[in-house]
Amino acid sequence: MLTVDVCYSPELLHLYNLQGRVVVVVDILRATSSMVTAFAHGVEKMVPVSKLQECMAYRKKGFLTAAERDGQKAEGFDLGNSPFSYMDESIQGKAIAITTTNGTQAIRLSISADTVVIGSFLNISAVARFVQMQQKSVIIVCAAWKGKFNLEDTLFAGALIEKLGSEYEPENDATLGANVIWEAAKADRRAFLENSSHVKRLARLDIVKDVDFCLQDDVYDVVPVWQGAYLTKAMPVLVD
Repeated sequence: MLTVDVCYSPELLHLYNLQGRVVVVVDILRATSSMVTAFAHGVEKMVPVSKLQECMAYRKKGFLTAAERDGQKAEGFDLGNSPFSYMDESIQGKAIAITTTNGTQAIRLSISADTVVIGSFLNISAVARFVQMQQKSVIIVCAAWKGKFNLEDTLFAGALIEKLGSEYEPENDATLGANVIWEAAKADRRAFLENSSHVKRLARLDIVKDVDFCLQDDVYDVVPVWQGAYLTKAMPVLVD
């Protein structure tokens, strides 16, 4: 039986054996949503890094640079962490180095898995189909917020578990907890998240439109995956 597990924070990843597994990394607000959007608009490859200086160094290699800290674009970089920044034709065919407060750290900590997939609500059905094709057990890694649990990534985990279906058996209580939270939120996820910490944080920064966009299902059918030293786009997985 295939299993599905949920890691609520990268700080807990040392408790998980990633070998032989597919890892789906999610940072709904907003890193993985922005990455999915970037690939949907023609970016060739992305390299997630942990530090600002490391990201900026890629500029000498011809990369565009993207950086966010505490919800805001870092000074001196080409792009921030809004999905709307990645809808411009100028990014087509480009390589982007990106660092964010949470999402890029979660990706870097997950690369020992057999396959690392970038997930968001924007491509959730495509991710589910891609994962099912791998026929391996799954760990959904929530980027969280500075190591602490957050609601939006957990909602995605519950939604993805639902889409994966009965072929995947819950591995432990973290999976069951994500299911319970998703069931409570699925009728109106936006309202459910209204008082969540990161939604309120982004509202204070006047970034409400990003929240609304990132909570949409199946805007894109692209599946970014870790290949070698970069994220690239897997073959499209058609969505009904």
